[in-house]
Amino acid sequence: MPVMLLDVTEGMIYAYPYKDLKAQLSEGGQASLTEQYNEGLQKNQFVIFVRDNEEKKLMSYSMDRPVVDGSVPLDCYELTLAIANTDPWSRHRLGIGSTRQQYRIRRPGGGRKLTEAKDPTVVTALERMLTDEVAGDPMTDQKWIRSSLSRLSKRLGDEGHQASTSTVARLLRKMGFSLKANKRKQGRLGCPERDEQFKYIASQKERFITTGLPVISIDTKKTELIGEFMNKGRTWRRQAEEVNEHDFPGAAKCRAVPFGIYDIARNEGHVYVGVSNNTPAFAVHSIARWWQDDGHRRYPNASSVLILADSGGSNGCRARAWKLSLQQKLCNEFGLTVTVCHYPTGCSKWNPVEHRLFSFISRNWEGKPLKTLEIMLGYIRGTTTVTGLSVKAFLDEAYYGRGQKVTRDDMARLNVEPHTVCPKWNYTMYPAAKEGGHS
Repeated sequence: MPVMLLDVTEGMIYAYPYKDLKAQLSEGGQASLTEQYNEGLQKNQFVIFVRDNEEKKLMSYSMDRPVVDGSVPLDCYELTLAIANTDPWSRHRLGIGSTRQQYRIRRPGGGRKLTEAKDPTVVTALERMLTDEVAGDPMTDQKWIRSSLSRLSKRLGDEGHQASTSTVARLLRKMGFSLKANKRKQGRLGCPERDEQFKYIASQKERFITTGLPVISIDTKKTELIGEFMNKGRTWRRQAEEVNEHDFPGAAKCRAVPFGIYDIARNEGHVYVGVSNNTPAFAVHSIARWWQDDGHRRYPNASSVLILADSGGSNGCRARAWKLSLQQKLCNEFGLTVTVCHYPTGCSKWNPVEHRLFSFISRNWEGKPLKTLEIMLGYIRGTTTVTGLSVKAFLDEAYYGRGQKVTRDDMARLNVEPHTVCPKWNYTMYPAAKEGGHS
């Protein structure tokens, strides 16, 4: 059986075989240890010695042997429990539950009484203060208050109830309150067509893919500053790469605007990186380049294309320049019939290009500064997944100005037909615009 020695002076805990510890003691200590050890054997107890901090004496204590599971080695487990039973801090650190006997400094029931025991009216006073402070969710039991703990403590003190901030916090927890952060709601209020639009997009995707027509998901990724700027994430390396202390746009070589096109059926991505502005003209020009470079070869017999886009931004459902550019650059030049389905407001995360292309690109370059456009294009081209995603990247150095003016006459010449289901989000544009066409 081991004998424990707790050295308070050094803050160490030692475990000795009985004979080794006995050899280090004086004659009186050896006699005391022998007596305690034999008594512990008879009563099935441990013998623990504590070295005093001031008088440098050894004080012996005995404790019951804890009940242990037979699957755990007896000596090692009991040794750990003996340490934890005697030292509360070790008990907390080791994460050990209660045993049959615990070491206590104070008798049960000792210490100061709780504030609510000395002043029973403090709870009633606090509840009265919270009458106009409490807000809550009508569908759940969640509640929250407006005032801080210090303010509530001061108000209680003004009414003659002495309660510190920690006491107020403890009383609030008993009432069902706790610290909560803001939580975003799923979905968007006041949008009854949301589910109907998702079902319609699914039916359109199935119809196009079944007939062998292209379905592309488009969006503009977050703009990136090109230069020695910090990029969130971590990489395995011996030394951290140093970057600029501040991300000032004026210190950047340029600002990159990646526009992504994701082919859903073929699991292929095309990213066109612009260096000017995120405009409808830039978005449509990228789609036209995709069709001219790759789309018409992948779908040689296709005369129609389905575009899935967000409801806002450069390719939003209300952007006039977006529809005009589609008519001029895509429908008229290539003779394509373009069907556009916009995701409802606030539902951009359901757009496939976000979670099937952009997320993997961000993961591929996380923790790596985008020092040049060539480095950025390299990371985009090197993005792959186990499901076979392949990505191509191209640089677009053209300038796209903001504030394109689109008149009512321009809109009247569009050959666009809204769908009967959610017409503000779904429409089809035909080539060779006719006078007096739908707008």
